[in-house]
Amino acid sequence: MRHPRTQHTATLLTNGKVLVTGGRYGSVISNSSELYDPSAGTWTTTGSMNSKRVEHTASLLTNGKVLVTGGRNSYEILGSAELYDLSTGTWTTTVSMNSKRAEHTASLLTNGKVLVAGGLSHECLSSAELYDPSTETWTTTGSMNHSRAWHTASMLKNGKVLVTGGDCMNIFLSSAELYDSSTGTWTTTGSMNSKRVKHTASLLTNGKVLVAGGRNHEYLSSAELYDPSTETWTTTGSMNHSRAWHTASILKNGKVLVAGGRNHKYLSSAELYDPSTETWTTTGRMNHSRAWHTASILKNEKVLVTGGDCMNIFLSSAELYDSSTGTWITKGSNEESASEAHSIPINK
Repeated sequence: MRHPRTQHTATLLTNGKVLVTGGRYGSVISNSSELYDPSAGTWTTTGSMNSKRVEHTASLLTNGKVLVTGGRNSYEILGSAELYDLSTGTWTTTVSMNSKRAEHTASLLTNGKVLVAGGLSHECLSSAELYDPSTETWTTTGSMNHSRAWHTASMLKNGKVLVTGGDCMNIFLSSAELYDSSTGTWTTTGSMNSKRVKHTASLLTNGKVLVAGGRNHEYLSSAELYDPSTETWTTTGSMNHSRAWHTASILKNGKVLVAGGRNHKYLSSAELYDPSTETWTTTGRMNHSRAWHTASILKNEKVLVTGGDCMNIFLSSAELYDSSTGTWITKGSNEESASEAHSIPINK
């Protein structure tokens, strides 16, 4: 990438490019954005957001625009929201959320609206609200039963949204709840077997949700499965490495690729979960250890990993995972200073 960044967002656009926005480099929070073109293997700058932000969300709307919400800058938690238009490469402000929030979740519902839930303001939030792209307005909806941040949100095949875990004032949560867009309400569902925060949640092709890793008072390697038909959790095979702040990507073959993160050290390792055997196998290591990075599945089925942090070394490097070979390819250094931020092409 042209700029080192961590705690940023990456969004796969309708034209197959990936939009990376915001994040931070040390204490410097960014409003810059850039585009990765898989056909050329290069990065180009695009319009900057109107606000610098980190710990925000980015959602691809059904109209092809990208909605960015909340986060924080150097001074405050943000309630502002803005839209990226691919056709012009520019950002425009839209109506602000009703609550300022960071470390929240944003889920695109089947009706095209975006559900934002929880997060941090001056306190942990249980509130939720809906963005309507057709009117560019926010409306409040039912609040969650538990205040939470650093949780996950997964769109189930039945149209409900499953929220899991998280943290509120160092109280780690195992609870989970379901949002029903037809009623605008939340109901509790079965709790996970482990309290966890900074974990991942992946919707499998069989309709179950795989939750992996994270941390509570220790780093976790455990994983568990949520079955929407019974609303219960069952343990499944544990990862080979405990990890939090990692990424999880659903591959075309139905396996789940988990990459990077950290436990007591920063990780370059990656592993694959096979739903048919409920087991994990190691795959090729990334070329750089990283946490707080992003992972995007490209239309060519490769997985693009960008940026992140490794022991306060902020990364501009990006790499591609090829599931057919189980290997990663990259170019560029993993040690970037502010004066060294530059364009780093990566192999197609």
